[in-house]
Amino acid sequence: MSILNKVNYPKDLKKLTLKEKEELAKEIREYILKIVSNNGGHLASNLGAVELTIAIHSVYNTPEDKIVWDVGHQTYVHKILTGRKDKMPTLRTLDGISGFPKRSESEYDTFNVGHSSTSISAAIGMARARDIKKEKNEVIAIIGDGALTGGMALEALNDAGSAKTNIIIILNDNEMSISKNVGGISNFLAKVRSRKFYKKSNNLIKRITLKIPFIGEKLVKVVQDAKYSIKKLFISNMLFEDMGYTYLGPVDGHNIEKLENILNIAKKIDGPKLIHVVTKKGKGYKIAEENPDKYHATGPMDLKTGKTKAEKKTDYSKIFGDKLVDLAKNNKNIVAITASMKDGTGLTKFAKEYPDRFFDVGIAEGHAVCMAGGMATDGLIPVVPIYSSFFQRAYDQVIHDICMQNLHVVLCADRAGIVGADGETHQGILDLSFFNIIPNLAIMAPKDFKELEDMLEFAIKYNGPIYIRYPRGGEGKTKFKANPKIEFGRAELIKTGKEFYVIAIGKMVERAYEVANMLQKENFDVGVINARFLKPFDEENIKKWIGDAKIITLEDNILEGGLGTTVIEMLNKNKMKNQIEVMGYPDQFVKQGAVYEIEKRYGLDTDNIVRMIKNWSIR
Repeated sequence: MSILNKVNYPKDLKKLTLKEKEELAKEIREYILKIVSNNGGHLASNLGAVELTIAIHSVYNTPEDKIVWDVGHQTYVHKILTGRKDKMPTLRTLDGISGFPKRSESEYDTFNVGHSSTSISAAIGMARARDIKKEKNEVIAIIGDGALTGGMALEALNDAGSAKTNIIIILNDNEMSISKNVGGISNFLAKVRSRKFYKKSNNLIKRITLKIPFIGEKLVKVVQDAKYSIKKLFISNMLFEDMGYTYLGPVDGHNIEKLENILNIAKKIDGPKLIHVVTKKGKGYKIAEENPDKYHATGPMDLKTGKTKAEKKTDYSKIFGDKLVDLAKNNKNIVAITASMKDGTGLTKFAKEYPDRFFDVGIAEGHAVCMAGGMATDGLIPVVPIYSSFFQRAYDQVIHDICMQNLHVVLCADRAGIVGADGETHQGILDLSFFNIIPNLAIMAPKDFKELEDMLEFAIKYNGPIYIRYPRGGEGKTKFKANPKIEFGRAELIKTGKEFYVIAIGKMVERAYEVANMLQKENFDVGVINARFLKPFDEENIKKWIGDAKIITLEDNILEGGLGTTVIEMLNKNKMKNQIEVMGYPDQFVKQGAVYEIEKRYGLDTDNIVRMIKNWSIR
């Protein structure tokens, strides 16, 4: 009988022998490969965390002991071991289980995650709550070395190290985040991983000291000083111990016995502890081991070849990256900045062509934007592509460091709008609203690839802060006849109408055009306006074009504060009496599912819009 069939909850792990747990690890890897090959998902990080997750749930008494995962890319194993094994085939699907920890999904999920570098902050909060309530449970934060580059993680490390409360931080060190890790933290951990001489020296001193009669105890201080000196000599700075942690490790993250031993030791030590675990991303699946960045996340795939089942098409990220390379050939002031997302944001080619003008700052969006501001003050033109939902982490910097100073920084939001299976933490449906209120910031969104290229070229020449947002994936099937030249704050009239006008922005312009053409066949006269700019909004032309027609606004964003709100404000300000229907996402977080499923659920699919306009016409 399969070991996996016998394990449904952590209590079942405690009945297994070490050999059975090792067999269980193999079976879990096979199960994860099966699920991800069907559904897509985060593969390499989960394969690398199998033994670590088994050991944690074997040693600690969850859910009483609280485990806080960072990012959550590596929690499929955790879900399998905490009562959701049979639900895994629904992973990342509409109404299925999430690809990330969710408190509403299980009592074993103690904190909702999806963005990086939050685990230590949340864990120290839980530990302090426990202390106030005089409870005795353990609190364990698991954070990757990539997430440790995030400023919030370092702030929390600093706080927790000085707090005397019991907390265990497990550093899952696989030398990767999504792309290869960069920066001082990565260099420091590389030195720690290679400290064989230090270990031998430390053990030798201990053996000699213990053999000295009578005075052994008196030499404790000397031994401690010698130990610390060796650390200083062979590891340039023992960061974690200097910050107040008891440091344990490095330990092989794929050896369950060693992992359980070090976790049990940590339980007996008072105060903050940091356990350094070294794992291999993609462990057990050779293709992912050799290409951990490529298989960090994948769509449905063929396990034998590693090839995704969906045909790879040109997407907005590639169009952006290629155009930026072309523009940089003739403009030496253009520089590109990424927050550990070189491949995901289309900057791989730029990094290769212009390595001296490419900067990967690690998972540090706020720093990336502020650094761009510094560059802009000296005449460079920084281009900063960040996923839409990750721009939330640089909001203060966009306001304070870029827009207040009116600096020429080109901010580009990849994955804007609905992204699908990654769910509520990654849906980019807030950015139009939260950026729309910032003075000095121009906001654009292209309807197709060509318009993205034109907007990027315009943004490079523009003198001030400017924001371009574009969706994940490729453009639609519609081939627009022409793209008029981009003019600051000017919309585009795509199709004239009388009874109705659909005003749309970004990818939803194509949807508006499809709707108008379908309705034209049934003798409905529907015009289409491509807003192009949300800010400044082209009131002058749009007022003239719409006349007294009924208005529908269409956006891939929440309704509050976005395009619909902007059009309503325009109508009110000008005392226009046009009837209006605003279409976008409601005031709620949108869970996972395929993009077309989510659009249909929220009434943004073509058929529903057509039906709405027909019903409105006969009211």
